[in-house]
Amino acid sequence: MIRMEEDRLVRRFDKELLVVEAWGRNGLRVRATQRHAFEEDDGVQALLPRPKPKGVRIYEADGVWSIENGKIRAELTGSGKLRYYNQNGKLLLAEFQRTREMYEEGHREFNSALELYPRTFRPHPGMDNFELTARFEAVCGERIFGMGQYQQPYLDMKGCVLELAHRNSQASVPFALSSEGYGFLWNNPAIGSVVFGKNVTEWKASSAKQLDYWITAGDTPAEIEESYADVAGKVPMMPEYGLGFWQCKLRYKTQEEILSVAREYRRRGLPLDVIVVDFFHWPYEGDWTFDRDYWPDPKGMVEELKEMGIRLMVSIWPTVEQDSENYAEMKELGYLMRTEHGKRLGELGGAAVIDVTNADTRHYVWDKIRENYYKLGIRIFWLDEAEPELNGEPGYGGYEYEHYRYFRGADMEIGNIFPREYARMAYEGMQAEGQENIVNLLRCAWAGSQRYGALVWSGDIDSSFASLRNQLRAGLSMGIAGIPWWTTDIGGFHGGDIRAPWFREVFARWFAFGAFCPVMRLHGFREPIEEPMSRERGGKCPSGAANEVWTYGEEIYEICRRYLQLREAMRPYVRELMREAHEKGTPVMRPLFYDFPEDAQAWGIDDQYMFGPDLLVAPILYEGVTERELYLPEGSWRSLADGSIQEGGRRITVPAPLDILPVFARAGRLTELTLT
Repeated sequence: MIRMEEDRLVRRFDKELLVVEAWGRNGLRVRATQRHAFEEDDGVQALLPRPKPKGVRIYEADGVWSIENGKIRAELTGSGKLRYYNQNGKLLLAEFQRTREMYEEGHREFNSALELYPRTFRPHPGMDNFELTARFEAVCGERIFGMGQYQQPYLDMKGCVLELAHRNSQASVPFALSSEGYGFLWNNPAIGSVVFGKNVTEWKASSAKQLDYWITAGDTPAEIEESYADVAGKVPMMPEYGLGFWQCKLRYKTQEEILSVAREYRRRGLPLDVIVVDFFHWPYEGDWTFDRDYWPDPKGMVEELKEMGIRLMVSIWPTVEQDSENYAEMKELGYLMRTEHGKRLGELGGAAVIDVTNADTRHYVWDKIRENYYKLGIRIFWLDEAEPELNGEPGYGGYEYEHYRYFRGADMEIGNIFPREYARMAYEGMQAEGQENIVNLLRCAWAGSQRYGALVWSGDIDSSFASLRNQLRAGLSMGIAGIPWWTTDIGGFHGGDIRAPWFREVFARWFAFGAFCPVMRLHGFREPIEEPMSRERGGKCPSGAANEVWTYGEEIYEICRRYLQLREAMRPYVRELMREAHEKGTPVMRPLFYDFPEDAQAWGIDDQYMFGPDLLVAPILYEGVTERELYLPEGSWRSLADGSIQEGGRRITVPAPLDILPVFARAGRLTELTLT
């Protein structure tokens, strides 16, 4: 039976309860369950509280019910199948149904012995949780973008199978933008998967109480993206120190070392906004304080850096060793993540993980951070291990999601909210202190992380051109998935030897690409690796080789200096891009189709991108390259390398020696920018 309840459609048939309701601009939220009622839990879903809808229409004709909200319309047939149309009557997406009795618009379309339903609930015995599946018809020629970051060289996700789970360097942010003119959010934090197949699109949640997704329609990718940002949240305004260059390595071992690096940047007249104290600056994991043997005067360090115009960011880990001064109390209070069976993490060696799904845990840890860092003047935090990383024994695999449990439920059911709640911990603590324009660096994200000031980086990736190619697609996909603040370890994280010519080439190309990322940040665990300073406390961790811009020889230094100066010259432009991200949810770096949706060629290009509306960037992604082909959309374009004007709507080949990244500005725009 289908009925109208105010501004939503409700269908109850046998075991299933289905609700379709207007949610946001041009959007509909769809929920279904085989329980007695929906679980209303705003803490685990991605959507913000529902705004009061306006102008919603619900009507019935020939046994088919329709609900319209702005530019989207859903039809619900008597058999329970849903189809979605835009305001022009174009079919955008239809549920997949193959049953003996399949009715559409009051007449039989066809029948099938397969008995495949659009929404299936496979109960877990003895529980009221289900393995959920939602199926949709595949569309020939459709392209699908977004979904977060996956370490693969694909921008178009059509044909891909994606794990809906986090790993080090993998962030599942389940929002997809379709070339057909719709956006789709899988509003479920359960571990699962999605298949964007040629024959069917299939979303799965391994353990959930209800199916939940949100869909929107729009005339352009920008309209779809902005509608999504309205319901899932937007980033704060990026503070001024987020617009420039950030210096980091694994790891600066002492206070004097980090100050000496900062002083050298200033002596050379190089721009530097942020410098970073990485992990194991503490006595034990879970102490959340400086080891004073190596950092004797952190307040003085912060003040000296500030006098140089440099902000300090410090690493925070969600791990707690048994030797930490906080372990016993946190265990007693129930603030540590548990296992399904046997001893908890940390009791088998290694460290336990804080349970950020518990608000009391978040407050407890923030209190430690406030006392030991914030009161020293530190205003940026590097929230590492944000998946969190749960590796098993070497050779036995890792990320055993079935084995972990949080305050809010099993990892299999709600595990993907961890990075968002981790970001929330610091954001709400800093907000309570009166801080505005908050940004913190995290290694992972889920839908909604952006509203808690999450700047996401792409994890511990290797130092190679193959990895660089993956990061380009990852950054573009994160922007489309609603995470506009994104960065990467310039040069990759591991495997880069500062003495090797091959790595210097990778580094130079990556550094130029980094200048056109939302945040320009240098990091890495460089070889040759330095031995630990001691065998205990804050001195027991090894460190990588030097990783400053002058580390790689004069030729590479001059290239780095050029792109640092260019990034500084771009500061007013980057500031405006950050304002658009804050106000509208606009990706800072985005695929060409975002700004040129009417250009069919733009939808198929995945090796160049737009940095804001006025700069086209064509990074060098292969070794030994001295020129590259690129596509210029319609219009006139000025090369930043030589000032020449090129007419668009065609492919061109341009020089690309080691010191040149092909970048083109719209003619008449950003005339002050040049690579010469």
